[in-house]
Amino acid sequence: MSDSSVLMFSQYLRLERSLSPRTIEAYVHDVEKLNDFLSGRKTLAEAELSDIQDFLASLYDETISARSQARIISGLKSFYQFLVLEKKIAADPMELIDTPRIGRYLPTVLAVEEIAAIIDHIDLSLPEGHRNKAIIETLYGCGLRVSEAVNLRLSHLHFSEGFIRVVGKGDKERLVPISETAQKAILNYVDGQRQQLKIKKGEEDFVFLNRRGARLSREMIFMMIKKAAADAGIVKTISPHTFRHSFATHLVEGGADLRAVQDMLGHENITTTEIYTHLDREYVKRVVSQFHPRK
Repeated sequence: MSDSSVLMFSQYLRLERSLSPRTIEAYVHDVEKLNDFLSGRKTLAEAELSDIQDFLASLYDETISARSQARIISGLKSFYQFLVLEKKIAADPMELIDTPRIGRYLPTVLAVEEIAAIIDHIDLSLPEGHRNKAIIETLYGCGLRVSEAVNLRLSHLHFSEGFIRVVGKGDKERLVPISETAQKAILNYVDGQRQQLKIKKGEEDFVFLNRRGARLSREMIFMMIKKAAADAGIVKTISPHTFRHSFATHLVEGGADLRAVQDMLGHENITTTEIYTHLDREYVKRVVSQFHPRK
């Protein structure tokens, strides 16, 4: 595996999966461990199911705990899903490998008031101010992944019908409702600051552009959100994905049908969406703890 692949995988885990630096380091280490196991026989891209099974069997000989084994499998699944997503390989050798379920990760969620504070602290007098506001309104208002926001096109905006067309993982498309608030933020940017840019050839259809008139990177959006949250005094560790989690959680808390949330998020399996019912129960527990007279 090349250094560039390691870097790209690390960025994917941080920006798309919103994982902690420690988890990212562990996942990269696990991929390198598999690479060492395959050394001299195959590359990571050439690994097949039987190779993965041999590698996992070798872990038992090292008396690695069940929790560590589950993490290694999770890391390798993420890596090969990333390679498929980036079209580096055609088939995922981890597809038939089951991940032991040992607890469930509950992502960070922002309160409605915290999101409003972040948006309110964006300096609209700056050249990128309306763009940054539009990005956050879109991430939260539509529950987009950061890569989906980066690749959002003007031709995908169907405001008269109240939808945007989103190209998600595996180039799968879905229609997502967009609120009037998010529409207004995008139009303020597109009809204002964006008009002042000298747009790079081939980038004309992308909604969100940098000062050089080129498509924004995921890293730039990540850094912008970190700064906006700090300016608003938010101490939680957040990323672009936090707005997607908040979008789904607030919908579930409001009584939205889980299937509808699944469709809007573009989840293939509803079990992925079900994590937000767990978050909802955590919210209910906090409410009871805070307000019940016999807590």
